[in-house]
Amino acid sequence: MKIRVEIVYALPDRQWVVALDLPAGATVRDALAASGIEQVVSDAGVSPAGVGVWGHTVTLDTPVRDRDRVEIYRELQVDSKTARRLRAERRRRP
Repeated sequence: MKIRVEIVYALPDRQWVVALDLPAGATVRDALAASGIEQVVSDAGVSPAGVGVWGHTVTLDTPVRDRDRVEIYRELQVDSKTARRLRAERRRRP
């Protein structure tokens, strides 16, 4: 039996979506290897911050299910608390 999985990765100016048919019982690691997206990520000079399925962080050994969306996460350039503080400071300045 085959399952359908999407692998997604996004940069600020570009995104990749790879659809795959994998055997039942495949893991996130299997899906990433089959997609070839790891080469795209390393060519972009970005080290992945982790992976997730539908917005929930998972390990590489997590089994994927039919119609799962595997997401590759990037490191934050600025944490959200700092970003909010900087925006507030810019708004206060005349």
